[in-house]
Amino acid sequence: MNTFRFFWTTHKWTGITLSLVFVLTAVTGLLLLFKKRADWIQPPTQKGQAAPVETWLSMADLWKTVEAENHPDFQTFEDIDRVDVRTGKHVYKVRSKHNHTEMQVSASTGEVLGVATRTSDWLENLHDGSFIGEPFRDYVMPLVALGLLFLVFSGIWLWLEPALKRRRHRRRKARQIAS
Repeated sequence: MNTFRFFWTTHKWTGITLSLVFVLTAVTGLLLLFKKRADWIQPPTQKGQAAPVETWLSMADLWKTVEAENHPDFQTFEDIDRVDVRTGKHVYKVRSKHNHTEMQVSASTGEVLGVATRTSDWLENLHDGSFIGEPFRDYVMPLVALGLLFLVFSGIWLWLEPALKRRRHRRRKARQIAS
């Protein structure tokens, strides 16, 4: 089998096989690009009351505030995935391990400023393949990336090889005419 036929066949079947993953990755990536502009994708960061950082809530006091809300996604301290500190807005963003829930708390007063779902976290899990599981993300998604690189290079070859053949053919004809 010549190289053109090999690349044409493997390019076609690689593209068909990976097309669903590429579409999913492209759509979720596009939505993630707009997450700061669309409140339904990621809740906007609220603004807490300004105060010196020395007076901000400690982590223990923050947990007491979160616990007092009695939200089903924050029943124990272990339910917290992370706490983002937004110093410019004087806010703690407390993120749950469950249901992509986020609670925003004023760093100075302890007032709960909002509780919302972070659809962006779910989109990120779709985007990187971790919604299926960590092994899928760690082992299959790199193969998908390699498949995309193969499609790029084989596509270039599929375009380049016929162009080179036409060029060689024209040169041969020109030499025949000249002699």
